[in-house]
Amino acid sequence: MPGAPVRWVKPQNIHLTIKFLGNVPLSNQEVLTRSMASETGRHPAFELSVGGLGVFPTIRRPKVVWVGVQAPDELTALYKGIESEMARLGFTPEPRPFSPHLTLGRVSHQAGSDDYEVIARAIKNSKVDFLGALRVCSLELFRSDLKPEGPVYSRLFSAPLMDQAAS
Repeated sequence: MPGAPVRWVKPQNIHLTIKFLGNVPLSNQEVLTRSMASETGRHPAFELSVGGLGVFPTIRRPKVVWVGVQAPDELTALYKGIESEMARLGFTPEPRPFSPHLTLGRVSHQAGSDDYEVIARAIKNSKVDFLGALRVCSLELFRSDLKPEGPVYSRLFSAPLMDQAAS
């Protein structure tokens, strides 16, 4: 996408979001981590496949460039369980359907119709098949600090999935 105003995500920052919590006081971290650990203890570790290329919300006005995640039933069950736990704690449920993906880039707010056309053409002309698979063994709680050069993520907690908790 040469010349397209896309801010590419640094490779070390690429992640799969299960639940975005927003601004959470540090005083609430303990109840969050207890809920996460309780829920992840009910779910087995699983494998994800990664592949496919797309955009959100539409190809005509893309805002996010992503690579797809083929979600097994275990990921969907984990998502629903975490969503339910977080709703119980007072977090607003996600109104959109769960669409697992890895964000590769975000299109600038200053992008215009010519830019959208460049991005759409690149997406339509690119064939991204299976890129690989990975084993998911835990759910991580991250803090995100927004800096001028991009977000800085800090891991606050790791909740192992059932297979890992038993070992």
